[in-house]
Amino acid sequence: MTQFTAIITLEQAGERLDRVLPLLGADLSRSYGQQLIGAGQVLLNGRAARPAQKVKAGDNIQITVPEAAPVAIQPEPMDLQIVYEDADVLVIDKPAGLVVHPAPGHAGGTLVNALLAHTDQLSLHGDIRPGIVHRLDKDTSGLLVVARNDAAHAALVRQHQQRTMDKEYLGLVFGHPQPPVGLIDAPIGRDPRERKRQAVLATGRPARTRYTTEHTYPTIRNIPSMTLLRAKLETGRTHQIRVHLAYIGHPIVGDPVYGHGTLRAAHALGLERQFLHATHLAFDLPGTGQRVAFDSPLPPDLAGSLAKLDATS
Repeated sequence: MTQFTAIITLEQAGERLDRVLPLLGADLSRSYGQQLIGAGQVLLNGRAARPAQKVKAGDNIQITVPEAAPVAIQPEPMDLQIVYEDADVLVIDKPAGLVVHPAPGHAGGTLVNALLAHTDQLSLHGDIRPGIVHRLDKDTSGLLVVARNDAAHAALVRQHQQRTMDKEYLGLVFGHPQPPVGLIDAPIGRDPRERKRQAVLATGRPARTRYTTEHTYPTIRNIPSMTLLRAKLETGRTHQIRVHLAYIGHPIVGDPVYGHGTLRAAHALGLERQFLHATHLAFDLPGTGQRVAFDSPLPPDLAGSLAKLDATS
């Protein structure tokens, strides 16, 4: 087992214990942290605590992580587009339509199943998502990094938390955002009315998305005005870019959850999924500290949609 100790900072004070655990550098997901709290493996100032208990600056957190049990996920050979690989990490260019890890309704056919067929060296840390440091939605394509051991996983999580991991996306949105370059700083949490959605909520977790206009397209017959944006994540909340852009009135074209009004326009462009692609990823290699950067061009379906816009504008 592994033991970890941390002191709550002023910035973390006032947060729920289960929400602050993933921020302490122990590489814990919130759900796994809740399991550890329930099992008495998390002590707050030397005593067992509740998941919803609020923490204060200076509080001492002791976490005991048991040895990970073998992951009962079946390897499934698939063609993976591996952009980079070493002893610590893999960088994958994920196609649209591929679920990242097993979940209810997706026990197989995921990226994790494919990774386990490619290598038996993936970080575990007691979760059912071996190797997964950050996720992409099923219908979002592009770059993500996978950890091959627990030390690499922890190092990548720290970079994510300290905002030294750069993640940029290209997205086609409805309308023309103003200003053309901006910052969306709005907390995100689970929508209390629809539990499968996220929403901007005063009680949500801090979330920041920077965007830059790449190109604008005017209204053309049955296709409304659109803008190609480059979005950079400063935090990593679930559905963050999709939620933030919908919140400012410019949803991602083709988004079936947050952009219902864009679906007709998406179909006019021959687009069968949301126009969102993880195009740039940069981080420090855990083994050497060397800074590496990777870029992924738009896949054919998204590039084809832009070509239709270019041809008619």
